[in-house]
Amino acid sequence: MTCQDTISRVTDRIRERSESGRAKYLAKIDRAIEQGPGRAHLTCGNLSHAFAAANPLDKEALATAKTPNLGIITAYNDMLSAHQPYETYPELIRETARSVGATAQVAGAVPAMCDGVTQGQAGMDLSLYSREVVAMAAAVGLSHNVFDSVVFLGVCDKIVPGLIMAAAAFGHLPAVFLPAGPMTSGLANAEKARVRQDFAKGIVGREELLKSEMASYHAPGTCTFYGTANTNQMLMEFLGLQMSGSSFVNPNTEMRAAITKASVERALQITNKGDEFIPFARIFDEKALVNGIVGLNATGGSTNHLLHLVAMARVAGIELTWQDFSDISAITPLLARVYPNGLADVNHFHAAGGLPCVVGQLIKGGLLHEDVQTVMGEGIEHYTKEPKLDEQGRVRWGWDSNVPLDPKIIATIDQPFQKSGGIKTLKGNIGEGVMKVSAVAAERHSIEAPVAVFHNQDDVKTAFQSGDLNKDVIVVVRYQGPKANGMPELHNLTPMLSVLQDKGFKVALLTDGRMSGASGKVPAAIHICPEACDGGAIAQLQDGDIVRIDANEGKLEILDPKVLERPVITPDLAANYDGMGRDLFSSFRKSIGPANKGAISSL
Repeated sequence: MTCQDTISRVTDRIRERSESGRAKYLAKIDRAIEQGPGRAHLTCGNLSHAFAAANPLDKEALATAKTPNLGIITAYNDMLSAHQPYETYPELIRETARSVGATAQVAGAVPAMCDGVTQGQAGMDLSLYSREVVAMAAAVGLSHNVFDSVVFLGVCDKIVPGLIMAAAAFGHLPAVFLPAGPMTSGLANAEKARVRQDFAKGIVGREELLKSEMASYHAPGTCTFYGTANTNQMLMEFLGLQMSGSSFVNPNTEMRAAITKASVERALQITNKGDEFIPFARIFDEKALVNGIVGLNATGGSTNHLLHLVAMARVAGIELTWQDFSDISAITPLLARVYPNGLADVNHFHAAGGLPCVVGQLIKGGLLHEDVQTVMGEGIEHYTKEPKLDEQGRVRWGWDSNVPLDPKIIATIDQPFQKSGGIKTLKGNIGEGVMKVSAVAAERHSIEAPVAVFHNQDDVKTAFQSGDLNKDVIVVVRYQGPKANGMPELHNLTPMLSVLQDKGFKVALLTDGRMSGASGKVPAAIHICPEACDGGAIAQLQDGDIVRIDANEGKLEILDPKVLERPVITPDLAANYDGMGRDLFSSFRKSIGPANKGAISSL
């Protein structure tokens, strides 16, 4: 079976299993489109409230509803580097809209929390839940029903998936995503990782660690490693919801501003008031999602999207499974080496040809659906075009970037870094989980060892510091699932486990929680379902039980079946539910679904 055959087969089975839900969704969208522009149905009182504070230049246009009105949903705050650049976007968007005879208004703001700030802290327990909060907050802003198109301003981990969920709920409206771009390169990621490991070993102190971290995260823009935030930006291009080559242009540059203006103009060209109406629902379909999964594998993207893509698709009536990801991964070559899968950061990746180059290579290999609708027009080939500035400072697309400029960063389809993308589905008597192996050495893809069981990250740290983990060990951290405590990332464990691995021990992580989008060289079986809180077998393990994690065979096994006859071990989880706002999220813990269904609580 060829790669093209596998892509077609997976797409067909997604379409078949989603037939009923997708039909209901599209019927809802069609009804909204048939009703026409929302402002036409508002009373005079409704309308006057909608533009009472508008610029006098905009009021007449807003009152007549003859020209499109662009809604802005923003995740701006000035604490987080990735979202700080959005401070100036609304005025630039309004000016651009006026220049083409249209209007724009900030429809609402959504929260944007940073997993980097909350990593290993109590606030991380709210991180996954915040995706639903983002979706609902955006829906509140758009519910005023005065917009003909929407631009979404968001970058990071849960923000973009939440915004996609809102865009799907308002799928009758066109939607264009506006990135902010990565910060310029600072301390090399490999050096940052070395200092973190030295701190874990006690070789350096907190002062040197802080100096290293500040040299790494030092300016406006996303972090420069290829974690969930930058994977989000990749997905927006593969899904056709962002302008080609726009993901990794640095903030506060002439190109960044020009792309933002062009994106706004495009969002206003594709409303139902013009001749090229492209609502979100016509872009976000089964083929687009398969393209997104191909992009995820080809670039070595974040495992968090085995949750987010599933959740995003469900809002649009489409059902994805982890097996879909695994089957696509098996035939998708790895074409990018970006930290933690290589030494380059996203700025180096962009300079080497970036996403337009990767898209071009994947088209050459027959791995993408070419006949898809995008915000740039019909066809994924739009996303092989690199943006350039003309003599007037306007951005133009039309330069193919199909040849990698640095073969250490971007490979060709004929000579990939790996033959598969590296996302593996694991199944066995423990349940179902996933592993990202693109940065894991081949000899570590299969680990069999005794387990050491923990219920929180702090206890793992204590055991590490006391030397109790200086052995072949599979570290089990359970009661970290969606229902238990919001499924926090366990990235703080990476330096410790890396130290053990470097000492020559066989080491792996097994958890019903998440690992960071920057998960690297330590094998980690994550997202285990059923989670411990649902009575999963992970809750029956005891210290010393032998477990095999085998990414080569897709196995996740407790070797002694008698373990499964034990009662479930349930610790006191009361400490998970109070403080840092966690007490406000009890309804989410009660209603949230399993990780393999997207850990979604709003459906």
